[in-house]
Amino acid sequence: MNYTTIQYAVQSHVARLTLNRPERLNAFNAAMHAEVCDALARVAADGARVLVLTGAGRGFCAGQDLGERQPAADGRRADLGDSIERHYKPLVLALRGLPVPTIAAVNGVAAGAGASLALACDLAVAARSAAFIQAFSRIGLVPDSGATWFLPRLAGPARAAGLAMLGERLDAATAADWGLIWRCVDDAEFPAAVDRLAADLASGPTRALLRTREAMDAAWSRPLASQLDLERDFQRELGYTDDYAEGVAAFAARRAPRFTGR
Repeated sequence: MNYTTIQYAVQSHVARLTLNRPERLNAFNAAMHAEVCDALARVAADGARVLVLTGAGRGFCAGQDLGERQPAADGRRADLGDSIERHYKPLVLALRGLPVPTIAAVNGVAAGAGASLALACDLAVAARSAAFIQAFSRIGLVPDSGATWFLPRLAGPARAAGLAMLGERLDAATAADWGLIWRCVDDAEFPAAVDRLAADLASGPTRALLRTREAMDAAWSRPLASQLDLERDFQRELGYTDDYAEGVAAFAARRAPRFTGR
């Protein structure tokens, strides 16, 4: 597929997917959904061991392009539920289920579904000038694209309700203080910080990182005894991997491990 709304490249096991509609603050239209879906399906096959998701220009992603939501000529309104079922639900699930760790490099405003995509990544790093806006209430809608799942878990129920109901702009530093994102970085240091984090994850024990994601997601719905069983099962599996053997050998030799993701 020849991409027109995104940029996608893999180098040194780092896949970089850049939403590329800067004139619309990288808002999603149907073409972008198709291209992002195609790129995500390629990540593992292309040899990547981490994905960096970011935006071109001054914004990360403004969510849905409302230009595609205008009433038809006969006055019929768009079925927003159908849009979620066909586009946003598969997108969030694909991103959350990607077989490599994911980083949201939030370079500017992340609004609506754009904020949800950032929260769906394993780690979100934001430039200090960036901001997060749960803009749904401003147009009479409920947060979607996983926002009602991610927000209470990351920020707590009280802050989640305030963000969702008031639609206020949340600066990146406060988002980090609240635990909504991993880190806020000064703008001048942002590109290098993202590169360092991507390189670190790309050289990490990929299977262990993915099982860590799965275990933490599962913990919200499991009692302690069941979670301990899951940890046991994952640890048993990982104990037979090459990366575990390498990690132990590196520890004994007092050197940095050379993980392969196997």
